[in-house]
Amino acid sequence: MRSLIALILCALAIGPGAEAATISDLFCDDSARLEKQLMTRQGAQKTGRGMRGPDALLEVWIAPSSGDWTLVQSYANGTSCIVAMGEHWEDIVPKADPA
Repeated sequence: MRSLIALILCALAIGPGAEAATISDLFCDDSARLEKQLMTRQGAQKTGRGMRGPDALLEVWIAPSSGDWTLVQSYANGTSCIVAMGEHWEDIVPKADPA
């Protein structure tokens, strides 16, 4: 237990800069390979996308059976990174214009 606490304290002492580098290394991959993993391992489907800039596209992937969602940023160089993930996705239907 003491070694676990020491490990956690060391990780916190390193700071956010080192943590961010580790996260991007873990969640970035070739776009085609990442898409295949989202579809086959999680049963996710691409449900929306939008340009973030001239070289970046944001995509929303949702697994209908579980409600899990993944936000992926894809780059022009063929790399994609998972930006955020969560659960309990819910589609919201806009209310009709009363006019």
